Amino acid sequence: MMVMRTELNSVENALITEAAAADYLGISIRTIQAWRVRGGGPSYVKMGKSVRYRPSDIQNWIESHLTSSTSEVEARS
Repeated sequence: MMVMRTELNSVENALITEAAAADYLGISIRTIQAWRVRGGGPSYVKMGKSVRYRPSDIQNWIESHLTSSTSEVEARS
């Protein structure tokens, strides 16, 4: 049972607020909210009225958006 508790308390699985997620990404809260409406942003968890993000999901989203040229970005659009 202690293993499960350790997994649940790991930083990797911690949930952060949308404000903290926006701050981490260097964007406004309005931008991250718009991404949730339109899609395309990091995965999130909705708990009642609260929205939370896992840092690991944000990092995965960042990794999936790495590019080496502007033509790669245009091809994705």
